[in-house]
Amino acid sequence: MTQNNPPNDASATASLERGSCRVLAVVNQKGGVGKTTTAVNLATAMAAVGKRVLIVDADPQGNASTGFGIMRAERGAGCYELMFEGLSVEDVAVRTPIPNLSIITSSADLAGAEIQLVNIERREFRMRDALERSAKNFDYIIIDCPPSLNLITLNSLVAADGLLVPLQVEYYALEGISSLLQTVEAVRTRFNPALEIQGVVLTMYDRRNALSEAVGNDVRAFFGDQVYETVIPRNVRVSEAPSHGKPVLLYDLKCSGSQAYMLLAGEVLRREEDKLQKVA
Repeated sequence: MTQNNPPNDASATASLERGSCRVLAVVNQKGGVGKTTTAVNLATAMAAVGKRVLIVDADPQGNASTGFGIMRAERGAGCYELMFEGLSVEDVAVRTPIPNLSIITSSADLAGAEIQLVNIERREFRMRDALERSAKNFDYIIIDCPPSLNLITLNSLVAADGLLVPLQVEYYALEGISSLLQTVEAVRTRFNPALEIQGVVLTMYDRRNALSEAVGNDVRAFFGDQVYETVIPRNVRVSEAPSHGKPVLLYDLKCSGSQAYMLLAGEVLRREEDKLQKVA
């Protein structure tokens, strides 16, 4: 398993100069690693510090939408209509209870989008084209990808400037990561040379468990500085929050999970600021 090299400076510069809005995709081909939980709470934490954030629920399961209390029966036009019916971000984005934070929900039709994409023109660019033609009022767009490397995930990678990869600290944490890295390299080569891994976040971390530390050390040895210092602890309040239709920061701001996501948002934003300073 080999790691992909970071993009060259020219690619990074081109990405940053496309516009003020940065697109970050939260991706891992394995389910149950805290992908959607990270997307929802990172977006909430970034909005809490004043960033204008849009979260795109690109997972047909629609868990990010549910995490903001938007039940499937209540959803109108969403990600499917954005990608296939020419609607703009402004047409489909829904305000959440969190100031500065909107969401494009996952609609039932998104489950069949994979088949539709097979024979469609510019099939890899549907999401990128949709976001570039209309998303003008946000600082950050967070895409919650499906838990598989399919055509919707490919669309998300082509649209993204950077990837955030949640990894659960378990024995098989790195198993299968090679497939994701190969996909990232292929996307960079063919469609999006500016794509990079913005960072890797360790999730469900239990400091009382020696395995968590051992796996964490393995991940840091493999990914190096790409791994965020912040780890997301295994925390019951984080697990409870989605059933109440709330990000954990609204459900229990003082719990360890909420505090960790605030720290993670700070790290993500600092890395973004460092990139801007290097370009400047």
